[in-house]
Amino acid sequence: MRAAVLQEVAEIYVEGLPRRYPNLKLVEEPLSIEDVPVPVVGSGQVLVRVSACGVCYTDIDIVEGRVLCKLPLIPGHQVVGRVVEVGKEYSGPVGTGDVVGIAWIGWTCGKCRYCREGLENLCENFRATGCHIDGGYAEYTVAYGDYVYRIPRGLDEVHVAPLLCAGAVGYRALKLAGVSDGHRVGLLGFGASAHIIIQVLRSLYPSTEVYVFSRSAEHRDLAKRLGADWVGTPSEEPPRRLDRAIDFTPVGEMVSRALELLGRGGRLVVNVIRKQTPIQLDYATHLWLEREVKSVANVTRRDVEELLSIAGKYGVKTEVQIYSLDKVNRALVDLKAARVRGSAVLRVA
Repeated sequence: MRAAVLQEVAEIYVEGLPRRYPNLKLVEEPLSIEDVPVPVVGSGQVLVRVSACGVCYTDIDIVEGRVLCKLPLIPGHQVVGRVVEVGKEYSGPVGTGDVVGIAWIGWTCGKCRYCREGLENLCENFRATGCHIDGGYAEYTVAYGDYVYRIPRGLDEVHVAPLLCAGAVGYRALKLAGVSDGHRVGLLGFGASAHIIIQVLRSLYPSTEVYVFSRSAEHRDLAKRLGADWVGTPSEEPPRRLDRAIDFTPVGEMVSRALELLGRGGRLVVNVIRKQTPIQLDYATHLWLEREVKSVANVTRRDVEELLSIAGKYGVKTEVQIYSLDKVNRALVDLKAARVRGSAVLRVA
């Protein structure tokens, strides 16, 4: 089978962007397209012929070494495809021929206190798809059967792929933010995750005001089209202070900026795995008056299931920019350069 493989970490070259990691090799094409064996289905696993796989900013974090993973690695954790084989000792609801999704949560131990308390995203032995386990930048992939999701009828395979990470982790951030109908909610950054979450906000909390902050004029236009009440750059002042904010950006300075925009008792959720630049906070300016900061770590299976249900019920749509598997490096460059409108998705089969 054909697969896009990461052999070693490297910094992705984007014209006009400054170097951040001078100790790493600078490359335009960090992934190589290779012929590799179709993976063998293990006990409790299923083999999936991949139809589509979303390209996530976490994949850039993996390529550039901010998230440590096995090497060599087939990345990709927003996978949609059809089950073609079921391994031994799996008797779950998914069977051969079913269209399924595979998300970042690839396996958890089920025994540690976090798993027992319903916080499997914090499992001490958490294994991620496309990081610790080979992912969906390939024609076939294997996944543990208890960690795949039946795709609801009516959801297109290419357009559903971003829901499996960009949507699911954004949905978890939304739940952690504790939004109530009528709150003013700020979204900092408006890429793959935020363009889904604004639709969820509009569906679940129709009286909420949504303010979007983005450096990209194209992203601000998309936010306005999807129902934002106000759009501006991160340096602009919104009409009123925020009750809740979610930071989707990879840069540390957006944390302090979001906290400056929060009112008394406001809450910020930082929806990224790693920041590329430092976070600098002053207690009196950013945290006093009971303002809170919370981070997101991974997703649970319940997060994915709930979001797929919401998408099916309310008709959440994803904006996608489609690439073929052999153009995966172009997708990574476009994503790092903020040239992708909505979500980048590989059409594999």
